[in-house]
Amino acid sequence: MNGNVILVGAGPGDPGLLTQKGRWALEQAEVVVFDRLVSPAILALIPPQAEAIDVGKESSHHLVPQEQINQILLEKAQAGKRVVRLKGGDPFLFGRGGEELELLQAHGIPFQVVPGVTSALSVPAYAGIPVTHRDFCSSLHIVTGHAKAGAELNIDFDALRRTGGTLVFLMGVSALPKICRGLLEAGMDPETPAAVVEKGTLPRQRKVLSTLQALPQAAERAQVKSPAIIVVGKVCSLSDRFDWFDSLPLKGKEVVVTRPADRSGTLSERLRQLGANVTEYPCIRTVARDPSPELDHAIANLSRYRWVVFTSPVGPRIFFDRLRTLGKDARALAGCKLAAIGPKTASALSHRGLTADLVPETYDSAHLAEAMAQVEGPVLLCRASQGSDALPELFSKNSIPFDDVPCYDTVYEAPNPAAVLDLLKQPVLVTFTSASTVRGFVQSLPGADLSMVLGCCIGRQTAAEAKKYGIAVVVAREATMESLIECIKEV
Repeated sequence: MNGNVILVGAGPGDPGLLTQKGRWALEQAEVVVFDRLVSPAILALIPPQAEAIDVGKESSHHLVPQEQINQILLEKAQAGKRVVRLKGGDPFLFGRGGEELELLQAHGIPFQVVPGVTSALSVPAYAGIPVTHRDFCSSLHIVTGHAKAGAELNIDFDALRRTGGTLVFLMGVSALPKICRGLLEAGMDPETPAAVVEKGTLPRQRKVLSTLQALPQAAERAQVKSPAIIVVGKVCSLSDRFDWFDSLPLKGKEVVVTRPADRSGTLSERLRQLGANVTEYPCIRTVARDPSPELDHAIANLSRYRWVVFTSPVGPRIFFDRLRTLGKDARALAGCKLAAIGPKTASALSHRGLTADLVPETYDSAHLAEAMAQVEGPVLLCRASQGSDALPELFSKNSIPFDDVPCYDTVYEAPNPAAVLDLLKQPVLVTFTSASTVRGFVQSLPGADLSMVLGCCIGRQTAAEAKKYGIAVVVAREATMESLIECIKEV
């Protein structure tokens, strides 16, 4: 039985511009065939079990010829797979999407098309250029600046000049001198505002503003490279006034996020919204202990505890999963008070209909220990097997009976050290949200020069761990994601 193909436009690069329908298609895919212009943040959404096939193409060099790409789509669909063909921008705007569908249609393969946000509109918007403005123009014209191999540009420059509208040229960097010369020879004013925008919508976006006559030389001085788009028209004069992207507080900063993959999304997304170039580098992973006889014994004897303490949002999830496995539910906690190390952990409890009785004002183990200095035991401490010593030491010192039960282990892993090693050659911010993320980061890069790293730490215990390895640190005022982000903004 045949599968199907969904042609998905990935947009210009910013993962926030991938449509909801495009994301849904990616999440369901068994095979993803993708191009060079699809950003790493969007490629990260490909399901780990899916087959990912890179057919990336760039100017004058095709990794996989178009005819072979068409054949790959056909063969994978004929094998019964759910195939996503992931293309930069919009698949039907100079994306050769129609060519790819012809072979599928001829063989009776079901297909769908999910349009993408085109760079022709989004990249100028990120450069502060509205492609239409009633004071300047009443039309927009999108033109390919790319010719077939061995052929000359086939553009009616005289017709474009007569429109008086904004002109956007896609895939035209290598042909920029010819494009500008063609417009000038057609009689366009040499002083017409013009721009070229490189890596549009991405944190490394650069723009060059000039005039039609001087743009080729200005782009050459700036060493502009593909991918980039060219905009010609009076609307380019608005760029400095309307440039919101370059004024973002973290524009151009490199930030590595080391949180576990299942918890990195919120921090990474917030940093991207502030303009940072985020590299997700999950250095640790939490794994529930299974079997877990110590936890099973504690759950069987919950009635003896006065307090149950959770030191991360992972704890409640694993605890309640185990509770259900043993045929129990939240009623087993009747008579117990609940302590949470911070609001995220308290929120994990509230999702299960429970309210934390104690949350310290400062969200770390030391302050949780201080807040519990006078509680009555016994206390059940549910946490990682490699947890801080602050709570056990305080309970022992104050003669508070407790059971320290490891619910999960922290596993150190190195997803792609090569990508981070390249970043370490320049100043880079690395976020650390626990001492274990510090250890995972350092262990994944044995012998690496960390002198260019500034560790942005969520608490003093995390900062102390980073200092052991010679990493310069800044510390958030509070142990929250919001405070950590503010700390990064102030660097």
